[in-house]
Amino acid sequence: MSVVQDQLEIRFRLPNGSDIGPKKYTEATTVSTLKESILAEWPKELESGPKTINDLKLINAGKILENNKTLAECRSPICDLSGITTMHVVVKPPSLERGTEKDAAKNSKGNRCRCTIL
Repeated sequence: MSVVQDQLEIRFRLPNGSDIGPKKYTEATTVSTLKESILAEWPKELESGPKTINDLKLINAGKILENNKTLAECRSPICDLSGITTMHVVVKPPSLERGTEKDAAKNSKGNRCRCTIL
């Protein structure tokens, strides 16, 4: 009976509103393991998908979950209200190189129209 209580049923809500899961995980499962599972099951038809687990953020009950934490450590009282817990998945956009990011910001400021219409 304790084996059933130690398992959580989790569904992952993707940015486009579709879901992965639900699947059952033990409370000892780490957040990084969840992210690896999401990467493996990521729909191929979605553009701009994550490349690594570092491109993903998992949000549960308004908190961003840390990779090294287990589900037991991240669990909130909200999880106990229903049978399936929904975690939201956020994909980090591809980042620009540091130098180019500053150059792009500088150029965008320089290209503004400074006309005044009277």
